[in-house]
Amino acid sequence: MTSKKIEEVKVNRIKKNSKDLKTILKLENKLNLSLHAMTVLNERYLIRNSKGNVVENPEQMFRRVAKYVAKVEKKEKKKWENEFFEVMKNLEFLPNTPCLTNAGTTRKQLSACYVLDLPDSIKDIFETLKESALIFQSGAGVGYSFSKIRAEGSLIKTSNREASGPVSFMYVFDKAAEIMKKGGIRRAAMMGVLDITHLDIFEFIGAKENGDLKNFNISVAITDDFMRKVLHGQNYWLKDDKGRNVKKFNSREVYDYICKNAWENGEPGILFIDEINRKNNLKKLNHIYASNPCGEVPLFERESCCLGSVNLSKFTRKGDVNWVKLAKAVKIGVRFLDNVVTVNKYPSKEIELMCLSNRKIGLGVMGWADMLIELGIPYDSKEAVKLADSVMKFINKKAREESEKLAREKGAFPNFKRSSLKKRRRNASLLAIAPTGSISIIAGCSSGIEPIFAVAYMREILNGMKLFEVNKRFEELARYTGFYKKGMMRSIANKGSLKGVRSVPKQIKELFMTSLEIPLERHIEMQAAFQKNVDNAVSKTINLPKKASIGDVKRAYMLAWKNKCKGITVYRYGSREKQVLYLGNNNCKKC
Repeated sequence: MTSKKIEEVKVNRIKKNSKDLKTILKLENKLNLSLHAMTVLNERYLIRNSKGNVVENPEQMFRRVAKYVAKVEKKEKKKWENEFFEVMKNLEFLPNTPCLTNAGTTRKQLSACYVLDLPDSIKDIFETLKESALIFQSGAGVGYSFSKIRAEGSLIKTSNREASGPVSFMYVFDKAAEIMKKGGIRRAAMMGVLDITHLDIFEFIGAKENGDLKNFNISVAITDDFMRKVLHGQNYWLKDDKGRNVKKFNSREVYDYICKNAWENGEPGILFIDEINRKNNLKKLNHIYASNPCGEVPLFERESCCLGSVNLSKFTRKGDVNWVKLAKAVKIGVRFLDNVVTVNKYPSKEIELMCLSNRKIGLGVMGWADMLIELGIPYDSKEAVKLADSVMKFINKKAREESEKLAREKGAFPNFKRSSLKKRRRNASLLAIAPTGSISIIAGCSSGIEPIFAVAYMREILNGMKLFEVNKRFEELARYTGFYKKGMMRSIANKGSLKGVRSVPKQIKELFMTSLEIPLERHIEMQAAFQKNVDNAVSKTINLPKKASIGDVKRAYMLAWKNKCKGITVYRYGSREKQVLYLGNNNCKKC
């Protein structure tokens, strides 16, 4: 099949989608977005009138966002509006969900995530809860360290009663989030973090054993000292709220309990808190205790971060990376996100002051697996890891250059002199790799730096809606190389992968290897390659097959620490009753 015929396949797909959309959504689709993209946009993103009817199309949404974000430009405002519009319209760069939904509307909170302070007093805890509710209402998530809250059974001097402990307050926050999400655009996501030395660490580790705390991701903040003790089987101290040694436990027993729970339901994850603070370029200002809900942005308390992602699948040409085009998109993305810091409406003056003083942004990537497929490079290969290092090093360099240019144009971030940075920059941090769950659907690409989950799978989105997806690149390649058959597609749809499908050539199977087929060592190696060139962090799930052992989880966590990852999350397929992605579809009507 010629390249011209491949284009015909794409055109026929677009026409089919357009017909479906006209019937199902009755929504104008000038950008020829996929049915799944239009479904998500219709459900979550596009403006509705007082009657609940959608009153804008995707092109108008991108124009609305571009115009609002460009309004802070003192020179060439229209030029930057058009630059922002084009890069979004072409799906080369997309900002985080709150920016797409709220920019240019009455809701002007544009950040995806916050970290809030949680002191050990009832008054302050409920002030934080109030602030959290306002953030949830705008579509953003919140991370907290519960480590300052004294352990269960500790004496409260003002009442001569015993404290209920940090986990009890997590239930309060979880209930509030449950109520808030009913009227929201996104679920009210939270990250709960507890230090490995906290007296309630065992209760925290097991907090989600029975399916509780559904609105929380939980992670243990683990130190290098603890990991070294695990290696040598040594004891370590649990401490009270004053930092005094209280109880000794064997580090391996605690580590085993963490890994057992992660094996059973995917949590807790781990934040390697020493690695996070080693790379903190504002050490003189503060210590970092927590991250946003997905873990890609470790933040100071009362700080937020605006995120955006470059779609790597758009930057290939003639079997290579289109470096010139990628550089332009990165620079536009940095300027866009820096403008978001300025136009954002923050939930409190304290958060606004912190954010404007540091001007942190998090530019990341999505479509990494698609880029590899376009280039003919298997995800599970040394070549892929080497390219990951090269691509992210390039993005890092171009992002720094643009931030330095913006500092000359608009001034460095106010806390620059308190940082360890040598060159004046506009932003204290620049890069973060997010999961991009929703915006990757809009962009029609693979999420974040993940491998493809499956060649065919079911994705659950808002309100329990399920979308069946078949990898479009596989279908195009199957038609192009002549091995496409309806029966074959049915077989793939039933189990998700190409394993055992005889009609598919070996090199194609290697190219479309799924996340559950890739060894955990390669997953971590890939995460580490990106992390090396990212100043914030990398959100990635180490997907494990159902047959994986607790020992595999132990090995994964240890490898991530040794490879200087800032955090790690594992998920063993099928370990939760409800999950976001499901393999295959026995009722594939397309097959």
